[in-house]
Amino acid sequence: MSKKLLLIISVLLMGCACKQPTKTQDVSSGIDVPVFNADSAYQYTANQVSFGPRVPNTPAHVACGNYLADALRRFGAEVIEQETTLSLLDNTPIQIKNIIGSFQPENKNRVLLFAHWDSRPYADNDPNPDNHNKPIDGANDGAGACAALLEIARQTGIKQPAVGIDIIFFDAEDWGVSNPNIASRHYGQWCMGSKYWAQNPHIPNYTAKYGILLDMVSAPGAQFYKEYTSVSNAPHVVKKVWEAARATGYDSYFVNENGQQIEDDHAQVIKYRNIPCIDIIQYDSLGSSGFGAYWHTLDDNMNNVSKETLQAVGQTVLYVLHHEK
Repeated sequence: MSKKLLLIISVLLMGCACKQPTKTQDVSSGIDVPVFNADSAYQYTANQVSFGPRVPNTPAHVACGNYLADALRRFGAEVIEQETTLSLLDNTPIQIKNIIGSFQPENKNRVLLFAHWDSRPYADNDPNPDNHNKPIDGANDGAGACAALLEIARQTGIKQPAVGIDIIFFDAEDWGVSNPNIASRHYGQWCMGSKYWAQNPHIPNYTAKYGILLDMVSAPGAQFYKEYTSVSNAPHVVKKVWEAARATGYDSYFVNENGQQIEDDHAQVIKYRNIPCIDIIQYDSLGSSGFGAYWHTLDDNMNNVSKETLQAVGQTVLYVLHHEK
């Protein structure tokens, strides 16, 4: 996608957002909470997918990384691009970039929001074995979560909460091997970018009150259970988020039940930075994979992105941020 086309899309989105309410008041507290614009978030998802699969060492990956960093700057964040070279288990080097956007960097009272922006390099869960070595769009698994955070960033640039906000797009989350039948040249690891950042933060001794990870938060009909590591390490944050979902009318998405333990980027931040974190992640215990039939398949495309789900998650997180002291 050309820079000119991206600029046109951005202008159109800004015009669209101006026609909608920009805030809603929580009557019980008198706090004005910005209204999450799901149309914008949906377009941000499509923009990422339009580059092609966001696999490290590819032109699509470079282009999308530049797009995400530029968008954060446009919304008023101070941006740091943390670049390094990591190695897969077969010693293949990959170039990765963690993208950090900070609002009110001088504010010591901070909340961390994060998601992974890379897409899986192989569709090893696809029902067609011929597709197992093909990269996926990752519309829900990556792009939707980043899009939700971009819309939160846009709203934060318009109206700042009392706390400083750091938004991190982690790279190289989706290189792990879940299907032992794929070619050995694909051997990799999970959560490589978040582990690197957690061991080498962009600011020495970085810390935050807590962190919220968004992962697979845009599929139609998605539901979010209380993930085990989240409940174990940050029960107060889980309580805060699930109460916010109830207050905003999205409790049907945020199920008041405990879920499975999921190895994800939040575990790296907890382990190496000792920041209490939670994972808002789709999980369906009735499905074969737990993450939807399109998970790690070529069907993880824009057909499996829902404005309604993006709205539920984005508005809930905005509510949390603007009630934080």
